[in-house]
Amino acid sequence: MKNLATLIFAAILFSTTMNAQLKPVKYAEGSQALNGLFIKSAKKSANNPGILLLPAWLGIDNASKGIAEELSKLGYNVFIADIYGEGNYPTNTSEAGKQAGFYKSNPEAYQKRINAALQELVKSGANADNIVAIGYCFGGTGVLEAVRGHLNVKGIASFHGGLGKDAARKTEPTSVKVLICHGADDPFVPKEEIASFQQEMRDSKADWQMIYYANSVHSFTNPEAGNDNSKGAAYNAVAAKRSFEHLQLFLNEVLKK
Repeated sequence: MKNLATLIFAAILFSTTMNAQLKPVKYAEGSQALNGLFIKSAKKSANNPGILLLPAWLGIDNASKGIAEELSKLGYNVFIADIYGEGNYPTNTSEAGKQAGFYKSNPEAYQKRINAALQELVKSGANADNIVAIGYCFGGTGVLEAVRGHLNVKGIASFHGGLGKDAARKTEPTSVKVLICHGADDPFVPKEEIASFQQEMRDSKADWQMIYYANSVHSFTNPEAGNDNSKGAAYNAVAAKRSFEHLQLFLNEVLKK
């Protein structure tokens, strides 16, 4: 009996460990083959809260994987989106800039690619009406497009993301809750862009908040960004910790667990 109990416990432990792993998911948007990652919540919940994670401009990276794993431990089903797709993965920042630039200039294409990932998150087990989208850098811009494109999310959180949109685009009302985590010294987001974004939020009647982190520039959540603020992008451990805590407060408010 003791051996049987040991075997049962080992099987449960193995199952739990396997469920907590990031798993590759092949999917598509139109004719474009895509490769995302899904990790199941480490906690059971009748509400099956989900988080769609949009990575930075180089695509799925160690930073996004680490964040997904942490959110899984907190009780969320997480899907990391593949925006570029097979045959289009950048190998350097120059290529990443061109790829990201295309989607920033073609927001409807970006919204479609985001929505394809959102549907995969639901297929993987998340409640379609209990999802928040979070994004980093280029992905931080993307989650705002999820709001502007009226995708089915309860809230969005953008970390050191671009905030602007073409002034010719119409601003429409939204019920999506918005959290912006922004480096106070980020040189890549002009003051004019921030002012325009905040006016967009007011005009859309959004429930929004924008938090500034001192001594922080672009990419402040990414440990692989170095620590030289003069380069415009650098890791800041204090800001990273605080912003993750702010994210948890936001998720606890917006999603049912």
